[in-house]
Amino acid sequence: MKQETLAEQLGISQQAVSNIENSEKVEDAKLEEIAKALGVTKQAIENFSEESMINYFNNFYDNSFAHSQGTFHPNNCTFNPLDKLVEVYEENRKLYERLLQAEKDKVAYLEKLTKS
Repeated sequence: MKQETLAEQLGISQQAVSNIENSEKVEDAKLEEIAKALGVTKQAIENFSEESMINYFNNFYDNSFAHSQGTFHPNNCTFNPLDKLVEVYEENRKLYERLLQAEKDKVAYLEKLTKS
């Protein structure tokens, strides 16, 4: 979370958040507010270490791969993305044709006006 966002949620300035980050000790009440804004417990902040985070993510286990019979499907599309791309291309082509026709009509109208 950015300092600006945290400051906004806490109702303090970004400079105040920066000062809190650089301080050795934070009041329990303020730490409780920060934890709530971050969506974690006060203990999680107090016991935080980069090493424990690295270990957590290195040992992260995602069950979605376990039942995939050896194949990994990062997204489960209910449509063919290429079909959607072709649809968008066709819509774009039709829009371009309508725009071109409108320009032709406008030129024809202006020519008609200038001849009159």
